[in-house]
This record gives sequence, C-alpha cells and structure tokens, in this order.
Amino acid sequence: MLLTLIRRYSRPYMPYIIAVVLLQLASTIAALYLPSLNAQIIDDGVSRGDTDFIWRTGGVMLLVAFVQVGTAIAGVYFGSKTAMAVGRDLRRGVFRKVTSFSAKDVNAFGAPTLITRGTNDVQQVQMLVLMGLNFMVSTPIMCVGGIIMALREDINLSWLVWVSVPVLVVVVGYIVVRLMPLFRSMQDKIDRINAVLREQIIGIRVVRAFVREPYETERFGGANQELTQVSLKIGALFVLMFPAIGMILHLSTAAVLWFGGQRVDTGDMQVGALTAFLQYLLQILIAVMMGTFMAMMIPRASVCADRIGEVLDVEPSIHDPEDPITPERLEGVVEYRDVSFAYPGAEEPVLSNISFTARPGQTTAIIGSTGSGKTSLLSLLPRLYDIAGGDVLLDGVSVNKLDRAEITKRVAMVPQRPYLFSGTIEYNLRFGKTDATDEELWDALAVAQGEDFVREKKKGLASRIAQGGTNVSGGQRQRLCIARALVTKPKVYLFDDSFSALDVATDARLRAALKERTADATVIIVAQRISTITEADQILVLDNGRIVDRGTHEELLETSPTYQEIVESQLSVEEMA
Repeated sequence: MLLTLIRRYSRPYMPYIIAVVLLQLASTIAALYLPSLNAQIIDDGVSRGDTDFIWRTGGVMLLVAFVQVGTAIAGVYFGSKTAMAVGRDLRRGVFRKVTSFSAKDVNAFGAPTLITRGTNDVQQVQMLVLMGLNFMVSTPIMCVGGIIMALREDINLSWLVWVSVPVLVVVVGYIVVRLMPLFRSMQDKIDRINAVLREQIIGIRVVRAFVREPYETERFGGANQELTQVSLKIGALFVLMFPAIGMILHLSTAAVLWFGGQRVDTGDMQVGALTAFLQYLLQILIAVMMGTFMAMMIPRASVCADRIGEVLDVEPSIHDPEDPITPERLEGVVEYRDVSFAYPGAEEPVLSNISFTARPGQTTAIIGSTGSGKTSLLSLLPRLYDIAGGDVLLDGVSVNKLDRAEITKRVAMVPQRPYLFSGTIEYNLRFGKTDATDEELWDALAVAQGEDFVREKKKGLASRIAQGGTNVSGGQRQRLCIARALVTKPKVYLFDDSFSALDVATDARLRAALKERTADATVIIVAQRISTITEADQILVLDNGRIVDRGTHEELLETSPTYQEIVESQLSVEEMA
C-alpha cells in the first residue's frame, strides 16, 4: 500500500523527481571524488613539495566541493517541494473521501481515527517521501561507489568493508523488525488519546456540570500513559541503535588505522591512500546508516499508509446513481412507502412499515417517545442513511435515483443538534446558497427571530462564530440554523426538534412567521413540545419504530391513548381544554 500511495500521488511531479535524481547523482559523484583528490595532494604534492600541483589540485577540489554543495542544496529544495506537494495531495484525497462518506461510513471508522489518518498518518508518509527523495539516490550510489573507490585505493583492506557493513546491517535490521509492531500500536494509541481528548473538549460543559473533572483527568491520564509506554519502548530501541552504530563506526575507524598503519609502515600503502580509504569507509558506513534511518521510517510509514489506504479504498455506502433522474415537477411532495430501516449491527429495525405522504402547503408533525425513530425517519429523505426496505419518494422519484445535489436543492434540514462552523454569521447563513444577498440573509433572520440579537452585535453579519457555535446561546444557535435553511428557499423543510431551546413566546412568533414563509412548501417537524405541533395538518405518532396513530391534534386527543399520554405529561387540564 505504501508504494501504491507514493506512486499514485507522486506521478504529477515526475519532472521534479527526475531533477532530484540528477542533482543527487551529481552531488554524490562529487562527494566520492573529493577523497581521491585529497589523497593526490598528500601523496603527489605534499610528499614531493610540489606547490603548483597542490594549488592546481586544490583548486579542482574546491570547485568539486562547490558543485557538491550546490547540487545537494538544489536536490534538497526540489525534494522538499515534491514531498510537501505529495503530502498536500494525499491529505486532500483523504479529506475528499471522508466528505463523501455517509453517516454509516463515518460511524464505522469513528471521527477520532479519521482525524488521525488525515493528519498524523499523512505526515508520516510525507516525511518518508522527503527522506526518500533526499537519500534514495545518494545512499546506494555512495555505498556502491564508496566500495569501488576504496578497493581502488587498497584491495588488501577490503575485508574491513565486508565485515563492518554486514554487521551494521544486521544490528539495524534487528532493531527495525522490533519496531514494526510498536509503530502500529503507537498509531492506535494516538487514535485513543485523540478520541478521549475530543470527547472531553466537546463535552466540557457536561463534565463540569457533573463535577467529573477528576474522573476525566484520570481517563485521559490512562490513555496518555498507554501512549507513553509504547513511546518509551520505541525510544529504548532508538537509544540502543545510536550507540551500536557509533561503536561500529569507531571500531571500523580504529581497524583501518591499525591495519592500514602497518601497511604504510611496510611501504605497501601511501599515507594519502590510507586517508582516502578511511574516508571512503566512513562514507560507506554513513550511507548505510542513512539507509537504516530510512528503514526505521518505513515501518511506521507503512503502517500509516495501510491505515490511509483503508479509508481511500472504502466505497461509500451512499453514492449518486450512475444515471440520475430529474423529477419533471418541482413541488416538494414527499412519500414514504412501507419504509424499514436498521442501523448496522442492530438486532432489530429502528423503523418498520412506515407509510405517509407530506404535501406542499401542509405541515406534517412527528412525535413519539425517546428512541421511537423520529430522527431516523427524517434522515432517510436527504439520504443521510439508505433505507433497508420500501421506498422514499420526492416529487414522484425515489431518492435513490436522485442526484444528491438535486435532493439538496429541494430539501433543507435543520438537525437535532444545531451546528455552526467557525467563521462569520454571514458565512454560516450562506452555507447552502453562496450567492445569497445581504437582504436575503436579514430576511431569513427576521423569520427565524434572530434579527434582533444579530443587529445588537457590533459587526452584525460579520460577527465571528466559534467552532460549533459555542460563543452563542443554544436558542441563538438554533435560530441561526433555521435561518440558514430558510436562505436556500427549498421546497421541503425538515425540522428535527429544532425549537427545543426556544422559549414559548419566541417559539410562537417563529411558527407564525414560518407558516407564512412556507405556505407553498412541505414542512415536516419532529417535536417534543406539543405546543409546537398543535396546528399541524397531520400528526404521526411513533412508537417502537411504527406509526401507531395519525390525525390532527383534536382527532388524536380523542382517539390516541399514546398521544393523550404525551399531552397529559406536558399540559394542564385547562391548557388541554
């Protein structure tokens, strides 16, 4: 998967990669040539006292050094630019895939792990690409070229190369094999700590309301300790690696000086050749060491690539049809025909045999006890989930045959949990209609009973909204979400318990304004408060995922025991009368 991802996302940057290869090649050849020039100065210049030779060779050596440095800098520049571009494209690919997921797909992975896979995991792959482009050419050429050049200097010392390099490879290889499972475990622990931290930040008000700070601190401490333990095990292996590499390098240097010194003493080898051989051996070992650094990054990057690939390879459970149908009319007629629905892994369906029709100019209300399936019923129309049986029709066409953009054009939903994005009020209101004018925004706010508090703000529509809308009250958040739906001017409005945070007076004014605005649209309301739905054209009473009664408020008061129980729990006898 790692190679597949790198090939897929690096293909557009092949010119940069070719430039990196050529620059690294030139830099490595220049680096290999420098010790040989140094040996010539020592053996042919210094030993004979030939100053002209020293100046000429030294000038060439200086020029080669400049070439080596210049090409190395250019290679790192283009390599970094390519790696950053690959990381950017990979993050974009993960983000686009996640945004195409249905609610079912997101729940299958979980939000914390999707965040980690789109950030930390992508960064690990990006760093491997960066290191690979900087060392994938120079490391093998330096290693092979260093061996050839060392043998040219003195073949009798070659056994030092054949001993030191395999020892280094074996030691580092053993450590890398031990690191593989630890890196996978580390990514899982990062997912865990991300999940705990995300829950605590989102639910901070609940934590404080129930004085659960000590417990949540302990829970986070446990997740943090698990990550710390894995990190310590990885750190222990790294601590072992660097002394081992250093010991091999120093022992190799000592061996070259010992055995090479004896050959110099007998006249079988010149001092310059010994110096060059030592430099070549160090270049070989350093190249092997850099290769091992790459090898250390590969296990973690491979684990991260597998996790990224799991996201990219998932086929969204809900996707647009190959040949979408566009309804001939734009009315907003909604029809449920024997609809059934069950969540993945659930033993029993949430909805069973749901049938009703909602028409333009009418308000359909859905009420029932907690867990009766009201929100699930509403979520099927905009295809947040796909039905298990039956059919949901919009203007006579099954929603499964409609393009999602077409559904969004006709249907606007205010979810049970109102959510605002970080930005300004106008940015949030234009979320469904980017070209909406300021007049349209103020008009929607007026209907949603949010105009007053927005005008009270110094910057009005340009006032900042925090992530999730945490800097406004629950009622203000609901009204802004309702205004956002009104701006799009759809043919079907879905309100999922969208008035629960409003006081009775504001609720009444809002319903009166909505009735006028949605006179020619279909309105479906999920409500807990009876006063919100008393004027609905039809009320559906849900119980255990089934419609047990339907009718107007007055009809249900006379015929529906379930509805009567709900009303009695909220209204006094005088209010019922």
